[in-house]
Amino acid sequence: MSRAGATQPHIADSHDLIRVHGARVNNLKDVSIEIPKRRLTVFTGVSGSGKSSLVFNTIAAESQRLINETYSAFVQGFMPTLARPEVDVLEGLTTAIIVDQQRMGGDTRSTVGTATDANAMLRILFSRLGTPHIGPPSAYSFNTASVKASGAITVERGNKKAVKATFSRTGGMCTECEGRGTVSDIDLTQLYDDSKSLAEGAFTIPGWKSDSFWTVRVYAESGFLDPDKPIAKFTKKEMQDFLYREPTKVKVEGVNLTYEGLIPKIQKSFLSKDKDALQPHIRAFVERAVTFTTCPACEGTRLSEGARSSKIAGISIADACAMQTSDLAAWIAGLDEPSVAPLLTALGQTLDSFVEIGLGYLALDRPAGTLSGGEAQRVKMIRHLGSSLTDTTYVFDEPTAGLHPHDIQRMNNLLLRLRDKGNTVLVVEHKPETIAVADHVVDLGPGAGTGGGTVCFEGTVDGLRASDTVTGRHFDDRSTLKAETREPTGALEVRGATANNLRGVDVDIPLGVLTVVTGVAGSGKSSLIHGSVAGREGVVTVDQSAIRGSRRSNPATYTGLLDPIRKAFAKANDVKPALFSANSEGACPTCNGAGVVFTDLAMMAGVATVCEECEGKRFQASVLEYRLGGRDISEVLAMSVAEAEEFFGSGDARTPAAHRVLERLVDVGLGYLSLGQPLTTLSGGERQRLKLATHMGEKGGVYVLDEPTTGLHLADVEQLLGLLDRLVDSGKSVIVIEHHQAVMAHADRIIDLGPGAGHDGGTVVFEGTPADLVAARSTLTGEHLAQYVGA
Repeated sequence: MSRAGATQPHIADSHDLIRVHGARVNNLKDVSIEIPKRRLTVFTGVSGSGKSSLVFNTIAAESQRLINETYSAFVQGFMPTLARPEVDVLEGLTTAIIVDQQRMGGDTRSTVGTATDANAMLRILFSRLGTPHIGPPSAYSFNTASVKASGAITVERGNKKAVKATFSRTGGMCTECEGRGTVSDIDLTQLYDDSKSLAEGAFTIPGWKSDSFWTVRVYAESGFLDPDKPIAKFTKKEMQDFLYREPTKVKVEGVNLTYEGLIPKIQKSFLSKDKDALQPHIRAFVERAVTFTTCPACEGTRLSEGARSSKIAGISIADACAMQTSDLAAWIAGLDEPSVAPLLTALGQTLDSFVEIGLGYLALDRPAGTLSGGEAQRVKMIRHLGSSLTDTTYVFDEPTAGLHPHDIQRMNNLLLRLRDKGNTVLVVEHKPETIAVADHVVDLGPGAGTGGGTVCFEGTVDGLRASDTVTGRHFDDRSTLKAETREPTGALEVRGATANNLRGVDVDIPLGVLTVVTGVAGSGKSSLIHGSVAGREGVVTVDQSAIRGSRRSNPATYTGLLDPIRKAFAKANDVKPALFSANSEGACPTCNGAGVVFTDLAMMAGVATVCEECEGKRFQASVLEYRLGGRDISEVLAMSVAEAEEFFGSGDARTPAAHRVLERLVDVGLGYLSLGQPLTTLSGGERQRLKLATHMGEKGGVYVLDEPTTGLHLADVEQLLGLLDRLVDSGKSVIVIEHHQAVMAHADRIIDLGPGAGHDGGTVVFEGTPADLVAARSTLTGEHLAQYVGA
């Protein structure tokens, strides 16, 4: 009997599936699936088919919400509140650890070291072993300022008594640049022409018109300056008042105004705002007028002189942070100090994880905001590699983004290692190399947006290959090399490029063709293009930085499409355009144009209910009576891009300005998006293509694209190649930084950087056509491209 009982599996071992039933988040249409636990499951499907909605917004979101509910109400009050996803049943969930591609904090004080805890361990190490000893770990931190205070404090116990106290804290922050490593300088020649007087309109600041009451006239009529004297002839006192005077009340034509020196005024009105949120012409002015130079006091290390003077074996903490992590790991391994052995072991493991994950070329003092999406994701993975946790669910968003084919195998091994420790690994991915190692595949589709949201296939990789889904049909697609390539019409010269790890690179980037810049991650591709090409006149750059926008922003507002639409509605109905904006006069008064009413429930998830007044349409009822081509404004915003292109292309609603923008959106493959869909619901690939569509209207001759295939399905890559061809055929030059072999094979010219990453890279190892690169097989890229095209 006991033997028979032993063969019966224990009931606790029977929960080996994550069951999802009736998921309806975003575009999911009542999706029901079963995902095996302790296996590697890859989710595939075209961009916008609902992969992220299922994996991140349903499974991972509910797991995190349930964990948050285990904390006390007091603790929950400090945590972000999460609403329960729209799903009927979720069973078998385990703790979810999300490793996404959100860019790391853009704060100038955030570095690779502070983001991975490596800096914290280094500071403790130096505070124990550094000579001369300068203080506790905070004395080595560039985020901690030194503080001194003295005075009397009254302690209210029994008999109150004032006690004299002094307080001091030693920090490692450089006092000159406040731990930022750079100081900003304003170029006065960009603010005014000093050969003119104020009355002659000396200011060259955008938006400062000579008759403006609030800006220019307050200087001219303040009484502190002579408005008819050229600025170059101002006395020392006048110059001081003009540039630096503290805010002072003055009367101009009987109106009380505040006079303030030009430099603090510019800092408040332009420099305190997020640069990405400024209008393009103002951003261009700020980039011209403000120069950032390395701090002369700390030479860019961000640290005080005391922190830099304390050393271990001749190396200061500034030197350690400037080393490549692969070199720093070797230095730490060479330290033999039994008193701090556990610390050295932990720090060594963290640094070895950098090398193992393919980031050995990064230095700890690299600003976190400069990492690419793929690098940021891999930096976040470092925390989990040595973790002893098992039976958790790891959720990855395209972990191969930004990886050279050479590095993808490494990433696959890491995913399999996490699985082999007994974890469930869920991966959203497009690359066939990673899909191929999956134990289980879930393919969503068949289309994008409203055309997606259903499960097309569930099963093994071989089953996917044989299935008739979009992913199955394109799984073994391989591009071939072009029979003939275009000839360049000119060249962009780059001479002596030394940004980051570049070693005085001289290269002529061909114009009038499709040029692809390749090389392993960290070889210097972005340093070359963003450092030496992107800022030039006539160059339009479309990178992967996040789109700024609230849930009120949508494709129509972001692309500027809403302006011609509002004007067309206003003209057809003889009213003013502001009525047709949900952020202005036409907004529903109950929900202020948001379409939903939010109720904050403190530590519980807030509730968003559709506004009863406007039924989610966002506009006042009176505005919806005005029509254009038989449709009201809310019906137009509910249209997909493809429908709207037809609608504004002919008939009563014909609006050429709107039609041009819609054509570009269709060109980049976003025909399925609805015009009013909040930007916050778009995937990374969709956002980049939205940016590309916006920039295609600009008057640049050279387009620089940074990994445009990120987030693109195999089937969509063909469409992207067609778009790049059309851009080149229309007379533009296109430069693409890319790892995808299909794009390399399609190029007219390839510039390959390497041979390795970090200080092993930084040189041009090949220039020429893809066919020559394949024939030579002299570089890592050449070998992988040759394998890909079957040469």
